[in-house]
Amino acid sequence: VQLQASGGGLVQAGGSLRLSCAAPRMITSVYNSYEMAWYRQAPGKERESVASITFRGATNYSDSVKGRFTISRDNSKKTVYLQMNSLKSEDTSVYYCNTNPPSKKWGQGTQVTVSS
Repeated sequence: VQLQASGGGLVQAGGSLRLSCAAPRMITSVYNSYEMAWYRQAPGKERESVASITFRGATNYSDSVKGRFTISRDNSKKTVYLQMNSLKSEDTSVYYCNTNPPSKKWGQGTQVTVSS
């Protein structure tokens, strides 16, 4: 599984960012069989699951982001998105996408930095 996350950056607290994660080399039928998820890892902390979405669009969120983040996917583009609103300094992390449960191979994440 080769996944490419993008869209991170520096934003002030209360701001928004939209992350994207594409799987261009994955066969569409294979991609559609996977539940996809966003994960994040802050310095000195373990990687944690943030949000997940099934092929049919059923979603699940960690308590820390519920009501602020929205995960979605475009199966025709083999892309999953994470809309992040009302960002807080504690959201600062490297964000990754992967299947759920995650495969052993992690792609390059994207850095999100929220300044207070």
